[in-house]
Amino acid sequence: MDIIDVKGIGPKTVPILNKIGIYTVDDLVNYYPYRYDYYSIGKLENISNYSLVKAKVVLNANISYIRKNFTKLNFSVECENKIIKVVIFNRHFLKNNLTVGKDIFIAGAYDEIKNSIVASNILFKLPDNMIVPRYHLKSGVTNSLLCKSIKDALPDYNGKEIIPEEYLDKYNLISNKKAIQIIHSPKDLNDLTESKRKLAYQELFNYTFKTNYLRKLNKSIIGYKKRVDENKINDFISSLSFSLTDDQLKTVDEIKNDMFTNTKMNRLIIGDVGSGKTIVCVIAAYINYLAGYQTAFMAPTEVLAQQHYNNINKLFKKYNISCELLTGSMTKKEKEDINKRLANKEIDIIIGTHSLISESTTFNNLGLVITDEQHRFGVNQRKLLNEKGNNPDALYLSATPIPRTYALALYGDLDVSLIKTKPSGRKSINTKHYTLKQMPTIIDSVSKELESKHQLFAVAASIEDDEEILSVKIIKKSFEKHFPDHSIEIMHGKLKSDKKEEIMRNFKEGKIDILVSTTVIEVGVDIPNATTMVIFNAEMFGLATLHQLRGRVGRNDLDCNCYLISDSDTKRLKVLEESNDGFYISEQDYKMRNEGDILGTKQSGTISFKIADIIRDSNILLHAKKDSEEFINSNEYLKYNYYKNIADTIESGLD
Repeated sequence: MDIIDVKGIGPKTVPILNKIGIYTVDDLVNYYPYRYDYYSIGKLENISNYSLVKAKVVLNANISYIRKNFTKLNFSVECENKIIKVVIFNRHFLKNNLTVGKDIFIAGAYDEIKNSIVASNILFKLPDNMIVPRYHLKSGVTNSLLCKSIKDALPDYNGKEIIPEEYLDKYNLISNKKAIQIIHSPKDLNDLTESKRKLAYQELFNYTFKTNYLRKLNKSIIGYKKRVDENKINDFISSLSFSLTDDQLKTVDEIKNDMFTNTKMNRLIIGDVGSGKTIVCVIAAYINYLAGYQTAFMAPTEVLAQQHYNNINKLFKKYNISCELLTGSMTKKEKEDINKRLANKEIDIIIGTHSLISESTTFNNLGLVITDEQHRFGVNQRKLLNEKGNNPDALYLSATPIPRTYALALYGDLDVSLIKTKPSGRKSINTKHYTLKQMPTIIDSVSKELESKHQLFAVAASIEDDEEILSVKIIKKSFEKHFPDHSIEIMHGKLKSDKKEEIMRNFKEGKIDILVSTTVIEVGVDIPNATTMVIFNAEMFGLATLHQLRGRVGRNDLDCNCYLISDSDTKRLKVLEESNDGFYISEQDYKMRNEGDILGTKQSGTISFKIADIIRDSNILLHAKKDSEEFINSNEYLKYNYYKNIADTIESGLD
């Protein structure tokens, strides 16, 4: 049903609602509030933005203009037997309603000394409910318009139930229709809690049904059953110049178990910066080699691919294993030679970028695909590489540490291994929060590092100049002023890929002393000589992002520093000062988000929940995942067209 068919919504309203993606009644009623204003009637001494006082107008309002488009409305009221002056800004349109004798309700701040109220809001009647929903808006879309439109649509909304009745009864969940009505117009907090509980469960059940169904299909895919001498694997691990951590050893065992069965491996390895994910993949590649198969290792950039190639070649130096590099910048003749040798099985391990998925790249017996920083590649790109073989085993790497419950939801279709323990000997990065006024201290520290021939990262939140945010250009000028004899370069997302590659390569080779960049700094690239990271406007970034950025230094045995520059947000930044544990920091990042963030969770474009929150609703998530798995395994989903259609769509996507 289109929104134009809703009584009360006219032709002028439709294009306005279209601005926020609302085209149907379903879109409209499922456009949830991101927060609520909880109003109450109180005493003058407790007046606030949401605690109202009742008053009577005793002196008509008059308007004064402070400047263009900025007005002040003055009038007087009687409240608690006092005559009080009231001022409210940019509400000149209220003037004609503020007449002597009118009863009103005022929110704001009371100054007892001046006996005046600076009002934030004035109501002429109390809302039907004292809990007022607030929606995300765009230019031309007002909160009152959305409230009215949703109110007009709700009476005819059938609210079709999609949760199986047994689970509604199991958790005593309210109906979908009732939950939708309450979420937009709650009478009290208990009602609102019940509505959120139902809608969160519904959203998580729906999502985990999809991931569980995809997981079930993946588990049914026949892959290669690898048969190797485990003593050779153990000998290779023993020959390493360092000892693997317990988490690394556990992950290796999980990979072995996957590869020794005839079911295709689909495993995600999540590990903090410097946790040693790459060596685990090298061991997997070695197992694959022993079994007689080729390995493809795809990285998002040439710099990272080259780094992996160098490191892997060193590890396999004593073995008769052929490793090669394939990247876009190679000449046509070089690519043709690599592809010919690859097709003839003269290459055991190929490391490269998107070139690995080009039509000209043919494998002889591809048995393992490893994708580094898997979120940087689209689903179709990963699928193309997997299709280069006959259902090869697949390993995906992520350097973004996230809580287990979040990983469970986001990657429910994959087996997940966590590498939380870092190898011994890794130095923690000394992290300190400074204000802009304390920059001389940082400049002094940077000067000493540059004198020692070390390099520096500086991160900005903006490319262009802004009144409140320091841009890469401003920061570069500042460093040029202090360090005129040093090479300083800028990098940001608007640069072409080959230019970014060139800058990163030059920095890695020591041709650039200070790299001023946005957050596009390459994850995983080792710059052993970089000892300092300075992050400006640190309050603009999430804790997890700050931790990732900090991880660009400390890829050595030197003392390294990270300076967080911010004139606010001390409590949040203190978490980074106290800990170098990415998983702990990630948990704190979620916990510190406010209600507005929680009710509109969006994570890096990978998954979006309208109302569920992975951390707050972790218990609901676990139940929903278990229930949807049971629902699938019992084949009960076949009785529901809604879920059968989802299953059919997923299956067609795998064809």
